[in-house]
Amino acid sequence: MMKKTFFCVSLAFALTATAQTKDGGISEQMIQQMERQYAAQPANRALRNAIASNAIDNLAKNQDNAGALDTYFSIETKKQSIHDQQSSGRCWMFSGLNVLRANFAKRTDSLTVEYSQAYLFFYDQLEKSNLFLQGVIDTAKDPIDSQRVQFFFHYPIGDGGTFCGVADLAEKYGLVPMAIQPETFSAEKTSRMSAIIKSKLREYGIQLRRMVAEGKKTADIQKAKTDALAQIYQMLCLTLGEPVKEFTYAFKDKNGKQLTTAKKYTPKSFYEETVGGALNGTFIMVMNDPRRPYYKTYEVEYDRHTYDGHNWKYLNLPMDEIEQLAVASLKDGRKLYSSYDVGKQLDRKRGYADTENYDYASLFNTTFGMTKAERISTFDSGSTHAMTLTAVDLDANGKAAKWKVENSWGSSWGQQGCLIMTDRWFREYMFRLVVNKKYVSDKLLKDYEQKPVMVMPEDPLFQEDN
Repeated sequence: MMKKTFFCVSLAFALTATAQTKDGGISEQMIQQMERQYAAQPANRALRNAIASNAIDNLAKNQDNAGALDTYFSIETKKQSIHDQQSSGRCWMFSGLNVLRANFAKRTDSLTVEYSQAYLFFYDQLEKSNLFLQGVIDTAKDPIDSQRVQFFFHYPIGDGGTFCGVADLAEKYGLVPMAIQPETFSAEKTSRMSAIIKSKLREYGIQLRRMVAEGKKTADIQKAKTDALAQIYQMLCLTLGEPVKEFTYAFKDKNGKQLTTAKKYTPKSFYEETVGGALNGTFIMVMNDPRRPYYKTYEVEYDRHTYDGHNWKYLNLPMDEIEQLAVASLKDGRKLYSSYDVGKQLDRKRGYADTENYDYASLFNTTFGMTKAERISTFDSGSTHAMTLTAVDLDANGKAAKWKVENSWGSSWGQQGCLIMTDRWFREYMFRLVVNKKYVSDKLLKDYEQKPVMVMPEDPLFQEDN
């Protein structure tokens, strides 16, 4: 019996060894070649010792690029207070509301306002919950392992978004001042709240699919969905606070001096007074996606914040055209919602983004040669973070040399809460820009009205800003 067992084990080992080197596996010869190539580079020993005890970025930092920053900008919008999204993925909301409050300050010339992110985030999470539940109902007859059903259950809700969400949510639910509905622990640290709500939504999703499969009446299914949303509403009230319905507020100037008599508002009336009208229809979103034809429009299916709102639609443009739109808006004193792959070549301590900040190639004795299109296609790069574009510095030929954004990581971060980026970095890692139609040419506006190509939300570029 022992001989038989030994034989079986030996045979299994032999088969395993063979399988590891068959059809693309790593063979012993390949390992030996790797070892020889590594040993042939004497510097590797010193580098290994250095990297073992130090952060890679500290070793790769390009000292030729570490001098004092030029903080002058030839075109700069008025400064405003810097907010902090804390441990949440709400950058899109912070950036969008930054634009709205800057527009209000420009229009009134003296008054300031700071909007409550917690208030709008409440309805964002409620609307996304409804979008999930209704999506589950709409696809209930599809197999649970189908791509679309898997998409819904994988991403029931999330913190991320785009400016389209700010427009749809603010128009529908209004806005309130930050002082009226301040941040809560769960607004600033969303992970636990989000995980619990996702789990509950998935449970409700299974129940709704079962009701459809059993042939329940549409009215009964919708009632079950409403009951589910009532539970989610309760959970959001307990974590984010019950949404304000009416409040009294007086506007102040930038120094905090009260300038108006206190007045009663609802969120909708406060929106009307500070924003002044509908947002949808006043702006277009442009993107730089070098994988796809330029001057064409694209729409990301299911990428919206409300079931009755707008899918994310954009006009694909070369960077030269995007920069012209940005400069035109900034020259008129208007900030812009914009988004980036902010983690690439970012010097966090200095608040400085440049393609030459870190020399990883020399440190690892290799090259990193992918184009922007190749990085997107392989999930190596994509829009990850929204910030508010506030300034540009033009050279003697009128070309952009560097840019500045207001970030939402607090005023102690970077350049007093701002980030300076070189134009060469901007061209490689900037993706989205929301611009008022008044700064857009008739030709581009006509291009924007083309029938859009539908794009699936699983596309590498279309993760939401967070």
